[in-house]
Amino acid sequence: MLTEHHFRRLERVERTARTMDRAFRIPFTGIRMGWDSLLGLVPGVGDTLALLPAAWILKESHALGAPGTVLGKMAGNLAVDWVIGLVPLIGDVFDIGFRANVRNAALLRGWMETQGRVPQDGPRAPRDLAA
Repeated sequence: MLTEHHFRRLERVERTARTMDRAFRIPFTGIRMGWDSLLGLVPGVGDTLALLPAAWILKESHALGAPGTVLGKMAGNLAVDWVIGLVPLIGDVFDIGFRANVRNAALLRGWMETQGRVPQDGPRAPRDLAA
């Protein structure tokens, strides 16, 4: 069922994912990175701190009713991101390209679209959407 509430929660998830994975453009390149990559530069605790917003995205997905298969894929993305992110330098480069949060937001959106909980025809909610 399509509701304004579902759409707004999905928008918050997508906004958080973009902030974590694509907030900044590296000057003179087309490469984008986010707070996840910057936090990952802090040895030891950075990658673990970056799990907090990622875990919130997973919690929101569960609260929105995403099935276990979708949640499992999302958890797998987080695990890969965290484990490889712990490797100095290689993990930092991997983090910029893998973008686990954006992947997870896309998984949530895809599932919500198939369930008819959000519109499939663009990033904005239709004006006639019930509140």
